[in-house]
Amino acid sequence: MSMAQPAGPAVGRPPASGPEKTDGRTVRRPLALRLLARPEVGVFLGAVAVLVFFLIVAPSVRQGSSMATILYQSSTIGIMALPVALLMIGGEFDLSAGVAVITSALTASMLSYQLTMNVWVGVIVALVVSLGVGAFNGWMVMKTGLPSFLVTLGTFLILQGVNLAVTKLVTGNVATDDISDMDGFDQARKVFASSFDVGGVQVKITVVWWLVFAALATWVLLRTKYGNWIFAVGGSQDSARAVGVPVKFTKITLFMLVGFGAWFVGMHQLFSFNTVQSGEGVGQELIYIAAAVIGGCLLTGGYGSAIGPVFGAFMFGMVNQGIVYAGWNPDWFKAFLGVMLLGAVLINLWVQRTATRR
Repeated sequence: MSMAQPAGPAVGRPPASGPEKTDGRTVRRPLALRLLARPEVGVFLGAVAVLVFFLIVAPSVRQGSSMATILYQSSTIGIMALPVALLMIGGEFDLSAGVAVITSALTASMLSYQLTMNVWVGVIVALVVSLGVGAFNGWMVMKTGLPSFLVTLGTFLILQGVNLAVTKLVTGNVATDDISDMDGFDQARKVFASSFDVGGVQVKITVVWWLVFAALATWVLLRTKYGNWIFAVGGSQDSARAVGVPVKFTKITLFMLVGFGAWFVGMHQLFSFNTVQSGEGVGQELIYIAAAVIGGCLLTGGYGSAIGPVFGAFMFGMVNQGIVYAGWNPDWFKAFLGVMLLGAVLINLWVQRTATRR
């Protein structure tokens, strides 16, 4: 009589296979969707389309000198669009950025000329003033809790009035005096406004600075703790503070970065033209913000990149000069600007929904 033995596990027999269960968090989306979810991909494709369009309709764009001019126009916008984009990722705006450029140039010019100092003294004082304006904006936003839109609108009006009033008071005119024969001018011009030859084409030094600043901003955003802080305070200020992010420090320094950008572009304008018109700069802040938005930065903060605004600024330069090279009425530039901005907002909305879809 035999005893029935309990069945043991089958040795070497694989378990019964069935459909693998996954949830929405483990599903890998197609590569195309993952690429399109990147904030800079959409504007890159748009920039390529605009470039191809003007290469076809404006043959003179194909010349090296024309492309150098387009890159120069793009760089003067792009240098400021980078810190403006970082500030927007951090959840804030700066409407004083355009007139702050002129404020820095006026400070350096009048201080150097009226006090007969080396122009580098004026350059350094202008840097301190620009950083101070940025720090004031950031401090006011954090201290009062008011929207940065209102705070920087007030700063915009203050600087606009001061630029005109002080220039007239000091120089008796709406423009500063020519400083091209002053000590240190040639050295400063080499740093901020010189050109160099590439294959027989003169390229402005601002193009190099633009790309250097873009690379540095990208590294900061993607590889540093400060970059994480920027995304955190833009996504949710209260949540960021709860996990130990220094919100006040981060936002004030972001406004100061905008001040630094305003100083640099202001120095370029001063040493390019030797004099500064005190009424300029109004409206440029919208160009900088639009370049950042077209570059993939959301108006709500917490999302964006530093590469996107590079392509956004290039689109501005391409359209601005391309219309001229095509022989069209330059008044169409504003229409193109509106179309690009509206299209970018719609694309950014779609990208945001794609990125958050599970």
